[in-house]
Amino acid sequence: MHLTGTVSSTRPLLVAALPEEAAYFGPALPILITGVGKHCATLSVTRLLALGEKPSEIINLGTAGALRSGFSGIHEISTVIQHDFDTAGIFALTGYTFGDPIALRPQGPVLATGDVFVSDPVLRTALAQRADLVDMEGYAVAAAAAAFGVPTRIVKHVSDDADGDAARTWTSAVDECARALAGWLAVS
Repeated sequence: MHLTGTVSSTRPLLVAALPEEAAYFGPALPILITGVGKHCATLSVTRLLALGEKPSEIINLGTAGALRSGFSGIHEISTVIQHDFDTAGIFALTGYTFGDPIALRPQGPVLATGDVFVSDPVLRTALAQRADLVDMEGYAVAAAAAAFGVPTRIVKHVSDDADGDAARTWTSAVDECARALAGWLAVS
């Protein structure tokens, strides 16, 4: 976890996984860099909020893979799900529900979060039946924030097609994505 700036109840907290994704955000708002994956994101956001630092909202900004053709640019997420957690299986086993989808706003794409960088076309096709985009932190950020009563927005820029070229494409696109996200912040 790396925090720059001071968290205040009167302004949002920006959350990104990597410094490369937040490279152009500027100093106007506090920025929390969590590290990659659900575990890092959950721990970083929870640790900060547990210290009593409650921003007006959390805005999770970063990159995402497109699970369907035609998705490009910046998208504000409506619902976020975990694609690597067996909610139905756990319910069948225990009678308890964990890991339900988190609704963030009425319209927009669905984001699937999981602890895998999706670059397998078979997994991409399976995930496309449930979501439009895929990342590795969104669900964790939203769940941790919700546990502390902090509203969350998730804004993702498509960096790749979550296919066999995803790693190469992400590496070459992350700087452009970071610039575009900073531009979105400037007008939001």
